[in-house]
Amino acid sequence: MPADLDTKHGGRRLSLGPLCQIPVGEGRGFEAGNERIAVFRPRCGGVYATQAHCPHRGGPLADGLLGGTTLVCPLHAWRFDLASGEVLTGGGRITTYRVVLTADGDMVIDLGIGSP
Repeated sequence: MPADLDTKHGGRRLSLGPLCQIPVGEGRGFEAGNERIAVFRPRCGGVYATQAHCPHRGGPLADGLLGGTTLVCPLHAWRFDLASGEVLTGGGRITTYRVVLTADGDMVIDLGIGSP
């Protein structure tokens, strides 16, 4: 379960636990307070977090396919850029969240810094 952390900027920071729980090239779903989020660890490096469900038909984005920083929804192949949240097959965006890795390898997400 994510642990609440103090924040100075009015956001809500949560520790999601160690990065090693997400295999390279995959995503995982997390409960973050009252929200579901998806966190991804692409083979090209980095860690990205987005809203959990596809805006098209509600598909579970954590189960999508990764190619670089492009995510493909498992239901209807909508494509998203993980860094910007931009929908690459049509218009719009998904919400993205900043993820920071601690010195111990834990993932910390700031729910107050998101972009739709």
